[in-house]
Amino acid sequence: MRRLGLSLRTEEAYVGWVRRFILANGKRHPREMGAREVEAFLSGLVTRDRVAASTQNQALAALLFLYREVLALELPWMDNIRRAKKPLRLPTVLTREEVAALLAQMSGVTWLMAGLLYGAGLRLMECLRLRVQDVDFVRREITVRQGKGGKDRRTVLPAMVVDALQGQMAEARRLHARDLAAGFGAVWLPHALDRKYVNATREWAWQYVFPAHVRSIDPHGGVERRHHLDETVLQRAVKAAVRRAGIAKPATCHTLRHSFATHLLEAGSDIRTVQELLGHADVSTTQIYTHVLNRGGSGVVSPLDR
Repeated sequence: MRRLGLSLRTEEAYVGWVRRFILANGKRHPREMGAREVEAFLSGLVTRDRVAASTQNQALAALLFLYREVLALELPWMDNIRRAKKPLRLPTVLTREEVAALLAQMSGVTWLMAGLLYGAGLRLMECLRLRVQDVDFVRREITVRQGKGGKDRRTVLPAMVVDALQGQMAEARRLHARDLAAGFGAVWLPHALDRKYVNATREWAWQYVFPAHVRSIDPHGGVERRHHLDETVLQRAVKAAVRRAGIAKPATCHTLRHSFATHLLEAGSDIRTVQELLGHADVSTTQIYTHVLNRGGSGVVSPLDR
């Protein structure tokens, strides 16, 4: 998986599913099993464990990877296994007033990150992985590197967060200077850039905008370095803010991204522009936000109100 460039999260998920598959079949080797065992395992996830369609499809993807890439077995029967149909669900969207109430319950670095999720349409990990060189204060834009699907894109930098973001970067720079003085200061770089640009790991431009409070050990190389903040820091802060604001919706960090897209469309932005800002490969993905607008087919006046 590392040779093919899959993420650490994918690696952990696939290994977990392979382990569950083997344990569910009495620790038999996968070479000794076939279509019957795979189908029984996937069916049991739905009938016994009642998992979502996306979870079952992830388990199937892990087993496909195991048999095709790891064991190098040609198994045509794997192509005949039906994937669960993922239901079409409308995204949860907050009103402008609810976003304001949520942000009013936050402060400091978590307020800043939440402001970027809503103000720039960033995904959670895209925000946490921002590096200093990705923020352009002059052009008021943010460059997202290696977003979903490995794609780069540019999005807007909200004017409201500029001062706070500059303050955060100043604090990150002081933290980086202390690391350098202690003999550390090297940051993780993707695609072996640390070998191509030997000094880049310690350069300020490559440092994370939201560095972790403590250094940690890289699970792949065993090197002690400072990574970005853990995602649970912002997730917990948003969850607590939603509760304190009295918002009766299942709002999460990703809800702020949904709200960003919906509010842009409500304000009259072109759907193609919103597609580019979100980084969607197909405009049909962006079109789901038109279903939650207060206009068009869903904006008709009820006959009861007439």
